[in-house]
Amino acid sequence: MKRILYIYILMFFSINVLADGNITFEASAPSTVESGGKFRVQFKVNTHDARNFSSPKFDGFDVIYGPSTSSQSSYSNFNGRTSQSSSLVYTFVLLATEPGTYTIGSASVQVNGETVKSKPVQVKVLPSASGNASANYSSNGRNPGINQSSSSTSSEQQISSKDLFMTATASRTNVYEQEAILLTYKIYTLLDLTQLDGKLPTLDGFQIQEIPLPRTKEFDLEHYNGRNYRTVVWSQYLLFPQKAGKLTIPSITYEGVVITRNRNLDPIEAFFNGQSGYVEVKRNITTPALTINVSPLENKPEGFSGAVGKFSVSSSISTTEVDANDAVTLKINVKGSGNMKLIATPKVDFPKDFETYDAKVNDQFQLARTGLEGTKEFEYLVVPRHAGTYEIPAVRFAYFDTESRSFKTLQTEPYTLKVNKSKGGAGQTVSNYTGQQQDVQQLNQDIRFIKKGDVDYQQVGKTLLGTWKYWVSYLVPLLFFVLIVLIGHRRVAVNANVALARGKKANKVALKRLKTAKKLLDSHDIGMFYDEVLRALWGYVGDKFNMSQESLNKENIEQALISRNVPSEYIQQFIKVLNDCEFARFAPGDTNANMENLYKSAIDAISKMEDNL
Repeated sequence: MKRILYIYILMFFSINVLADGNITFEASAPSTVESGGKFRVQFKVNTHDARNFSSPKFDGFDVIYGPSTSSQSSYSNFNGRTSQSSSLVYTFVLLATEPGTYTIGSASVQVNGETVKSKPVQVKVLPSASGNASANYSSNGRNPGINQSSSSTSSEQQISSKDLFMTATASRTNVYEQEAILLTYKIYTLLDLTQLDGKLPTLDGFQIQEIPLPRTKEFDLEHYNGRNYRTVVWSQYLLFPQKAGKLTIPSITYEGVVITRNRNLDPIEAFFNGQSGYVEVKRNITTPALTINVSPLENKPEGFSGAVGKFSVSSSISTTEVDANDAVTLKINVKGSGNMKLIATPKVDFPKDFETYDAKVNDQFQLARTGLEGTKEFEYLVVPRHAGTYEIPAVRFAYFDTESRSFKTLQTEPYTLKVNKSKGGAGQTVSNYTGQQQDVQQLNQDIRFIKKGDVDYQQVGKTLLGTWKYWVSYLVPLLFFVLIVLIGHRRVAVNANVALARGKKANKVALKRLKTAKKLLDSHDIGMFYDEVLRALWGYVGDKFNMSQESLNKENIEQALISRNVPSEYIQQFIKVLNDCEFARFAPGDTNANMENLYKSAIDAISKMEDNL
């Protein structure tokens, strides 16, 4: 028994020594209180071996009670591992007397002969409002949540727009195209709000991304128009305007549920009959509409692909010396904040002798209240086929700077790449810096071996001239020549009609993609549905006018359609379907009805375009 007792004492001492190695001393208090209200301030140290506690000065507050000391201990043994924690809590109850912002200084305590101090905390005291049914802070200083209810004086009165309302604010109302806007919806309530339903509708002219917020809403106290409201940010969105002009964010009607006193029921009768003296009341809350003035991006510089925000650019190359037919990786990294999701792949002018592949895009950014922040990396894989020395020129990256309100152009450093002959050796060519090439032929056999075997003899005086074999030897090469000429002409004709053949198949390919989109619509696969519709629309005009992927943009499409005398209403309809599809792609909570309408609009636009062309 003595041995066991010694072991436990040793374990307890070891645990305490281990715990004391990481001493924390923290202060906690509500961030906002009301003048004339009581609240609790606590100082917690994670050990029982604390001595000589010294409280700070509570300037601006009256100390009603404290300090009171309480202790907490816990001990656990899990899978043979023993852990123990202990703490001391010093509690004060204060009274807020005058409105203002006050700082509660550091408290101190001695642990193992050393003095440990807490960090100061700041408390904002709001003016009191008579007859106000604001949230009452509990003694521990916490705000009631949205699913909590408490009696209030204003709940006995008729619910008005001043008791429960929601504001809609935009971080800026005068912006440029693609400039990020933070849209915030905030609740102000004097009532016991238990439920709120509603969502942002589809906004014409904006790309939308919702900022994730905690599902459990923690209310705060705010003095607004002479009254103290419980407030919480209900939802936030990042908006990227896609076109210039005056764009409207319409008002939204939310349906809220509040708990109010049942005036038709006697409280005493309700108590004895086991009935509730409160009733749930539904209330519609309408947010104000907002107008955003969007200025166009004029005089766009060369290399501008739509980047708007604040960015920096850098590059790196895997090697500057390589053998022919070996791969080289070039990386371009765009870092900053703004509309990073819409930044197009920078164009790199690689030498013509290089075999190039589509760039791999690596997105490493996250939502922030100023836009998308992080990096976007473009990785290019190229294979030089011939030996020589090549120059990879600097890459220009143009963007619109939202701070200086002007275009800026950045560029990466150029690289000189030395390509050595391939170790295989056969079939190689040599390239000089000017790009001229010279074939290097290699003989498979320098000296042929003497022929062995039977030898054919020819009779003296007998010649081939005038025989049928003589004439066949002329006729066969002639026929082969004519055949080669005919095949060559046919290939030239086929190559000349590649664009025509591609254009004839454009409608067929587009309808095939729309058929796939219909299946995705039926399965309600929103992301893949909009991707397939966009492929059908972009692919149709690309095939119809034999346009490369790099040149596919709305301005080029519009010019191509105008040059072919397509009516303007058809052009505007086609561009509108493209815009609607791009916007709906990022719209939260899309419905089958919107997807069905967009699908029909895409078929109608392509059909009208095909009939006209």
